[in-house]
Amino acid sequence: MSSSTILSANPRELPAALVAVCGVLVAIGLVALVVGVSADPATTWRAFHVNFLYFGILSQAALCLAAALVIVGARWAGPIRHVAEGLAAWVPVSLVLFVVGNYFGREYIHTNWLHGAPPGKEAWLSFGRVFWTDLVVLLIATGLTLAFLRTSFRPTLHGAAERATRAKGLFESWTANWRGEEVEWEESGRRLRVLAPIVCLVYAFGFTFVAFDQVMSLEPTWFSNIFGWYFLWGGFLSAVAATALVSVLLKATSPGWDVEITRDRMHDLGKMVFAFSIFWMYLFFAQYIVIWYGNLPEETQFFQARLGSQFLQDTWLWSSDRLQEPYVKLSLAAWVGCWITPFWVLLGQRPKKTPAILGSVSAIVLLGFWLERNALVWPSLVPDDGMAWLGPIQLGVSLGFLGAFALVFLVFSRVFPTLPLPKKG
Repeated sequence: MSSSTILSANPRELPAALVAVCGVLVAIGLVALVVGVSADPATTWRAFHVNFLYFGILSQAALCLAAALVIVGARWAGPIRHVAEGLAAWVPVSLVLFVVGNYFGREYIHTNWLHGAPPGKEAWLSFGRVFWTDLVVLLIATGLTLAFLRTSFRPTLHGAAERATRAKGLFESWTANWRGEEVEWEESGRRLRVLAPIVCLVYAFGFTFVAFDQVMSLEPTWFSNIFGWYFLWGGFLSAVAATALVSVLLKATSPGWDVEITRDRMHDLGKMVFAFSIFWMYLFFAQYIVIWYGNLPEETQFFQARLGSQFLQDTWLWSSDRLQEPYVKLSLAAWVGCWITPFWVLLGQRPKKTPAILGSVSAIVLLGFWLERNALVWPSLVPDDGMAWLGPIQLGVSLGFLGAFALVFLVFSRVFPTLPLPKKG
């Protein structure tokens, strides 16, 4: 590897203004959590659960995206891979939040089966089985995440301890027994090629259990074999959109990134958002069409709760009565964000290469999937109130998660190894 392409970490101070904004959002979230647990614990823990799912799956999928780039040997990505890895820094935090939410909020999250699962599902839908199975999956995922990040960033950190104002001990630990740049880069590449397929397999198979246990089981009489694929692909598309959005923001605000986030790289990211949104919608339709022609009550209940009765039949699209049914508008708004907007706006080449358009579409996709996660959780728990997902407590908890997620990314990308850029010269 030539010196012009070797990456080097350059730890920097945290941006004070952004940290302050994140701190305010976290404070809002903590106040909403404390007040909500006292005044309305059911709403609070359900909002907590939605955001645990949204940010937790997004961060794990971001690591899966980085792993996929390693598997296929994607040279086009350059330091964009490290953006996805920075988003994956949330994974250990998500593990802690899972324990907090599932243990303390179990009466309100798993209320539909906690004290009496449907016949034949008693062993599967027991709190012990659900909690410990998902905890093991998240522990394995966290261990793999830390191993992947250390392996990926180790070659960039030589000398970082001398330049850093914080985390010197971490840098020294991550670069112990240094063997020279050439050897370290070769060893890093070799280990990443081993870790990357494992990361993807754990995401595909392990987090299918999380999808079944934490989302599908909320409506315990409904089941779909394809639901895990649908849920996890939504997380993967969210990770791609988040990587694209952060890349565009870095291009506009951070020295060095303006030349790294090229039009070609934005075009590639835009193509991924465009193509993967189509595949996400395909998975939804593949799930829906089988349930529609089967027309069995235990299968159709999931769609009826979210898209209303007689979905896409008779005069559903033009009936104001259908649109007034609970959660129909929420589900359609999620569709607009997750599929309709990226499909139509990113249809040509120029929008994909334009930072303002790509960044805006990516932000809409992320908002769409936050709405979609709400649409997956709330109708199962509060089927008759289509606005149960929206309120000051719900928004406060969500803002707290957003602030914490952004703060973790900032800390990882600035104080720990900064997202590395190529050495010049």
